[in-house]
Amino acid sequence: MWIILGGIAAIILGVLGLINWWSLFLKALAALIPFILVVGGVFAVIIGISTVKERAEEKREEAAEQSTESDKS
Repeated sequence: MWIILGGIAAIILGVLGLINWWSLFLKALAALIPFILVVGGVFAVIIGISTVKERAEEKREEAAEQSTESDKS
């Protein structure tokens, strides 16, 4: 029950804060968007590099597997 009341109080205070400091909220949002884009871009590059490395490793393993199979024949 206390959690629900705390949540309602947080919502009310949040709405009042947005009304009172709307211009500051927009400035903060404008400052956060480039930061989020940079961080997201860095993560995308890291994930892309990791994926390329994994695919290269899989190809190497397949090539090694095929060469050992051909040696056995």
